[in-house]
Amino acid sequence: MADGTWIPVHDPFAAFTAGREVQDAGGPVSGTLLAPCEPTLVVGIAQNGPRHASPVQAWLKSPRTVVGPDATVTLRRDAGTTVAEAEVAVVIGRETTGLTAGNAHEYVLGVTAVNDLSSPDRAAVDPRNFESKSGRGYTPLGPWIDTSIGLDDDVPLRLLVDGEPVAETSAGRYPVSLRDCLAYVAGWTTLGPGDVIMMGAPFSASPIRPGADVDVVVGEISLRTSTV
Repeated sequence: MADGTWIPVHDPFAAFTAGREVQDAGGPVSGTLLAPCEPTLVVGIAQNGPRHASPVQAWLKSPRTVVGPDATVTLRRDAGTTVAEAEVAVVIGRETTGLTAGNAHEYVLGVTAVNDLSSPDRAAVDPRNFESKSGRGYTPLGPWIDTSIGLDDDVPLRLLVDGEPVAETSAGRYPVSLRDCLAYVAGWTTLGPGDVIMMGAPFSASPIRPGADVDVVVGEISLRTSTV
């Protein structure tokens, strides 16, 4: 909220599963925002960006790398160049048994912003993305979940470094749709409330140096991360 206070709510995942509106849980409070969910699984979508001709694949990122908005992340000095990747993050609302591309929206609570910090130089010796994606705090997420963004919306996606725009694109630039990506992942593993699928970086990545401030903007959601 504009005055720096927030309205707490009851469990939005329980409400989503029950098909009811989320209810307020009290009056305004102030404090530091954490990540908007605590995923058990963080799934990254590979092969869903520029020049990718092969089918999408998925990989897992440790939930322990998730941090909230306005976090300060220490970039690794032993892994080569660090890249910030502005991505749409889909937050699962309920257990995904039965999810298909056609009904995927029935399983999604909403969308938020994610900065998939990466060390791509490690790819030469790390084809599974473990080393390149595992830095402490390398998954800034939030600040909130926008439940009004649909899976078919061509939501704007921007990346700014030190206040300067370095990438402006949209969800419509993903070669494989959000629906198809969700169906692919759910076809192999069961997702649950609060799990996060990072949809890839469609022309929305940039190298960064320690000390950079990075903003990922998804629609009206703006996620800032500082680095050292």
